[in-house]
Amino acid sequence: MLQPLNDRVLVKPLDAEEKSAGGIILPQTAQERPREGKVVAVGPGRMLDSGDRQAMSVKVDDVIVYTEYGGTEVKVDGEEYLLVDEGSILAVKA
Repeated sequence: MLQPLNDRVLVKPLDAEEKSAGGIILPQTAQERPREGKVVAVGPGRMLDSGDRQAMSVKVDDVIVYTEYGGTEVKVDGEEYLLVDEGSILAVKA
């Protein structure tokens, strides 16, 4: 498994919706790119000018919402993940 550095987070994207709100099944080309995912690993935090580390605002197993094109896609052991900067995380689902 990958261990993110600094303020990066390793995320397993959640599957795209296959049905519309009205129940219509959407073809692969019409499905929106997922913007939600489950946090798999968290870096130690951003290094501040003082030499201290800023604590991360997310933890492993949080479900997050991130920017549409945020992050870098990586493949580990055949699984697809996303490496996202903490600044690209918009919200944590409660």
